[in-house]
Amino acid sequence: MNADLVSRLMQGIDNVSWESLVMLAIAGILFYLGIVKEYEPLLLLPIGAGCMLANLPLSPLLNEDGMLTVLYNTGITNELFPLLIFIGIGALTDFGPLLENPKMVLLGAAGQFGIFGTLILALAFGFSRPEAASIGIIGAIDGPTSIYVSGILAPHLLGPITVAAYSYMSLVPIIMPPVMRLLTTKKERGIRMPYSQRSISKRTRILFPIGVTIVVGTLVPFATPLIGMLMLGNLLKESGVVERLTKASSNEIANTVTLFLGLAIGSTMVGAHFLKPSTLAILVLGILAFALDTATGLMFGKLMNVMSGGRFNPLIGAAGISAFPMAARVVQKVAAEEDFENFILMHAMGANAAGQVASVVAGGVLLALMGAG
Repeated sequence: MNADLVSRLMQGIDNVSWESLVMLAIAGILFYLGIVKEYEPLLLLPIGAGCMLANLPLSPLLNEDGMLTVLYNTGITNELFPLLIFIGIGALTDFGPLLENPKMVLLGAAGQFGIFGTLILALAFGFSRPEAASIGIIGAIDGPTSIYVSGILAPHLLGPITVAAYSYMSLVPIIMPPVMRLLTTKKERGIRMPYSQRSISKRTRILFPIGVTIVVGTLVPFATPLIGMLMLGNLLKESGVVERLTKASSNEIANTVTLFLGLAIGSTMVGAHFLKPSTLAILVLGILAFALDTATGLMFGKLMNVMSGGRFNPLIGAAGISAFPMAARVVQKVAAEEDFENFILMHAMGANAAGQVASVVAGGVLLALMGAG
């Protein structure tokens, strides 16, 4: 009996590899970022836990009927988890600033250039077309969209792509400001934009998610699952008649799915598959996609400034990404550094809400271009 126990213990120790030790250290880094730095803790902690559990020797959690395998097959292979999260995001999103200033949709579109620019660079790095598209979607700065697209096109890259997407989302306040200061002048950053709030009727707020779903679903069918769930959540919120569903979507359901999603993603980070040169390339290309998105948004903002006769603050263009509402807050912070009385937050929120929709459309476009089934 004792000899058998010792044999089993030694079997576990014998299966410890340098890859598993490195991945356990990476799990520790994810715990540190989530707990100490509070960078996207709701997802980095479950991802770190999944990574740790998947890299323990002979972990039964990765068996055919193991919990991590079941979670992955249940919520990732059929895209269930990211779509459920999108309902919660929609229930938390206020499209009012976009409806009050519809021209901000142009900045949302401009903020997606990094996706396609990075796709081209990834092809140059030797990645296949589906892999390059999956890497490019990191530029959406939208975790669920990245998971959804890469889960369809390149599931074997799901781990590094998800870690990159959520890590860079948490680093918005660090990555964006240097790009913003580099590409704008002090005078441009100090431009004041009076905000005259227009009254948006409840009817308009209700018709908006319905209309967007129909238009986007018709023009970009591959985006229908993403835009449909996002706008369903927003419709629940704006209707005002299903408060329980709205709260459940944005709280209990979203929190539970986030936990399961993180564990499932972490389970893909097995050392033998994760520790490859391609992982480092993905991380580099991902941050480049983020910088390109910010830069192109800023340049389009500068164009709008010229067209407005110098009355448009180009910083707002940087908010045309999907990191809602963090990107808008960073834009306001940089503007306030030049003039503490300059309040452009609501303008930036409009561009940021547009970026949320545009990133979903961009994900659908990528799937269409890659001929996803």
